[in-house]
Amino acid sequence: MVFSRRDSLKLLRTMLTGTALAAMIASPAAAQSTATTATPVKHLVVIFQENVSFDHYFATYPEALNPPGEPAFHAAPNTPSVNGLNGPLLTRNPNLSNPQRLSRAEAATCDQDHGYTHEQQAYDFGAMDLFVQFTGAGLTRQQCLSAEKNPAQSTGTNPDYAVMDYYDGNTVTGLWNYAQHFAMSDNSYSDTFGPSTPGAFNVTAANTYGAICGPSSAVHGAPTCSADPGSVAATPGSPVVPGPGTTYSDADPNFDICSGTQDKRAANATIQMGGKNIGDALNASGISWGWFQGGFASPDYVPGQPDSDDLSAVCTGAHDNILGQSQVDYNPHHQPFQYYQSTANPKHTPPTSVAAIGQQDQANHQYDLKDFFAAVDANNMPAVSYLKASDYQDGHPGYSDPLDEQTFLVDTINHLQQSSSWKDTSVIILYDDSDGWYDHQAGPVVTQSRTELDALTAQAQCGPNNSNVPDNQQTRCGVGMRQPLVVISPWSKANYVDSTLTTQASVVQFIEDNWLGGERIGGGAADAWTGSLNGMFDFGQSNPNRTLMLDPATGEPTGGGK
Repeated sequence: MVFSRRDSLKLLRTMLTGTALAAMIASPAAAQSTATTATPVKHLVVIFQENVSFDHYFATYPEALNPPGEPAFHAAPNTPSVNGLNGPLLTRNPNLSNPQRLSRAEAATCDQDHGYTHEQQAYDFGAMDLFVQFTGAGLTRQQCLSAEKNPAQSTGTNPDYAVMDYYDGNTVTGLWNYAQHFAMSDNSYSDTFGPSTPGAFNVTAANTYGAICGPSSAVHGAPTCSADPGSVAATPGSPVVPGPGTTYSDADPNFDICSGTQDKRAANATIQMGGKNIGDALNASGISWGWFQGGFASPDYVPGQPDSDDLSAVCTGAHDNILGQSQVDYNPHHQPFQYYQSTANPKHTPPTSVAAIGQQDQANHQYDLKDFFAAVDANNMPAVSYLKASDYQDGHPGYSDPLDEQTFLVDTINHLQQSSSWKDTSVIILYDDSDGWYDHQAGPVVTQSRTELDALTAQAQCGPNNSNVPDNQQTRCGVGMRQPLVVISPWSKANYVDSTLTTQASVVQFIEDNWLGGERIGGGAADAWTGSLNGMFDFGQSNPNRTLMLDPATGEPTGGGK
């Protein structure tokens, strides 16, 4: 007889004596360490950042300008190049201006248009030449900087439209150093076109289909939700049947008391998702996991002291970005598990203890970022952890920036590298969407769509064959735009560029293959067809023990790595 992983877990519980079972429940760290994995990776940390196209951060990698006064980047010998910008793309670009380098002083820029339809229109049926008109709003770089009250004067040469421009290793220095010492992809995409919320679903459920209800401005094919956000209780462990709609834009979750507070959307303009996400799958197999987001708890919350969490203040935490502008920490439409009744924590209830983080309790696997670092320090890091920075550090133009983002990334990864779990940990950094920033590389049309919102291959069309629309799941036009993806781990290849076609759903696939015996979510989810992340790893290493400590302010090595 062949036992599934779930059958084996049930048999183990039956065979354990009462004493042994009690000991395992009392020690979550011991319980999670027994989980069998297909690779040496026992802890996966997914850092899901905001709104960057591949060319916007890696256009000229590994060549940086290195002007005086900016952190320098010098590539090691034999550093591979990427599918970036060179030759005519830099000097005779088909768009209304050539791509030009943004200086470190120009880190804080305005937000671009990254709507589902406008991103498709920017592609101009494959010519890739209408970014200024459709995702750049025709703004020059100076107009863009001024809109954000950034006092820097544009270093570009007219004509210079902001949407075309890029940073190099003198501003995104930390990411370039991680790419050089570990592994990166130059062929990774959003699963679909569009903004943050669809991207958040794709990295956690591999599908934007299944909306039970939501506003027509964000959901195609479903009615408007009627219940007030946060008023419906979660039902842990009980995924509901997928609804008829597909999410293509941003709206807040229907199981979150903070919905409607961060960006002043109408409180009832929320989305409720049905179907299965990766949290449901991990719960079914008893694997520890969590989503950890900045500002999820109240500002005074102390992990391990649940009474310190003022639940009336969970939406109020804020920090200043590099321009001194205050930003609310928690953004509801960046939290995918709050859209599903089975994995939501509507009232932001804290975990019962640090030892319970990653396990099933009143928090239902939804936590504040403080809880993640408390778990790491207690040697209780969950098997799978999704991290979402507070808004001011998530990299989103308009309220965040590459330098605030770098501080978060480096502080987090330095912390992990000093933990006892680093030897079997892998960190994946990727992005929810491109923000509409120019990227010259179009991906293949994999999921097709035929609605009034589509415009990729013809008006009201994404792909020529309507029979290739997955299970009639419209408005899933993809793959979408290309974004960065970096793997930082003792088990990653070193100074390596992978060109395997991957998407946000590749994260879901990696989790399924490593912990769940290769099971798939089903129902048209992209984990069934997306490319594997395994090409970025070398699991044959005999003694992996690689670290790279960086300065969070400059992104430069501190000499503390090995």
